[in-house]
Amino acid sequence: MIDELREEAIVKKVGGRFKLSTLIQKRLVAINGGARPLVNMKSDNKMQIVVQEILQDKIYLDTDLNVKIAGGQPAVGLSDLDFDAL
Repeated sequence: MIDELREEAIVKKVGGRFKLSTLIQKRLVAINGGARPLVNMKSDNKMQIVVQEILQDKIYLDTDLNVKIAGGQPAVGLSDLDFDAL
């Protein structure tokens, strides 16, 4: 298990366990769909990458529970990809 998830700090940072779970799930979908990680890590473990993105304030949930990238860039997810163009 990822040690950072045992700490309450990450839960408080996001605003609760439900929001943390939602953020992790949505970001994992985006990364699995081709989004690039926002942190440099030697690990290929996507869960560790997402946790580090949260801890480094790279991603957050907006009021509509959409993943946002710090700095105003929209997060690209599977729903944003144009599969018809492939």
